[in-house]
Amino acid sequence: MNFEEAATLPVALTTMHNAVVTVGGVQPGQSVLIQGASSGVGLMAMQIARLKGAKLVIGSSTDAARRSRLKDHGADLAVDSSDPQWVDEVLKATNGEGVDLIVDQVSGKVASQNLAATKIKGRIVNVGRLGGTHADFNFDLHAARRIDYVGVTFRTRTIEEVREIFEEVRKDVWGAVESRKLQLPIDKVFAFDDIDQAFAHMEANRHLGKIVVTL
Repeated sequence: MNFEEAATLPVALTTMHNAVVTVGGVQPGQSVLIQGASSGVGLMAMQIARLKGAKLVIGSSTDAARRSRLKDHGADLAVDSSDPQWVDEVLKATNGEGVDLIVDQVSGKVASQNLAATKIKGRIVNVGRLGGTHADFNFDLHAARRIDYVGVTFRTRTIEEVREIFEEVRKDVWGAVESRKLQLPIDKVFAFDDIDQAFAHMEANRHLGKIVVTL
């Protein structure tokens, strides 16, 4: 593993192992939906869900080109979360029940749609808010489906909590990292002097996987 490949791993591994395994409690045979799956952390989430035995992994992306590549990184089904029919696709794939777990990096307008796509007594872990921090939320649907809805972030965690998360990663999935079962594609590498170009590339929102800046 070279330094560029190594640089892609820490944030993605810790964020999504915590969201999918520790907080999300994924179990073998369950179904998982990753909202915002074409990001680096999203791709890692799908791989971790697959590694932990999920029987159905669904990824979402609003970009057709990136959506077409999600199956190369662990997705059984790729959906467009900007399409109002995406919930119906998820329900069809789960025999009308909905998924056991949603890891949501989008929030915003998909918040209530997520409730409809989650099975009774399912779980939603809110990791990111790329689609907005405020939106309509169907409290009645949340209650009727008895969904556990948990928000997570590293911003308010202590250094001790972060160390514990890294230790859980090391104990649970580090072998899969060493064997390259868990790895991320590098979209593009920039020199530090070209960091403005790296930010522009990221803001264009056309990349799949990680953007790496080297010194």
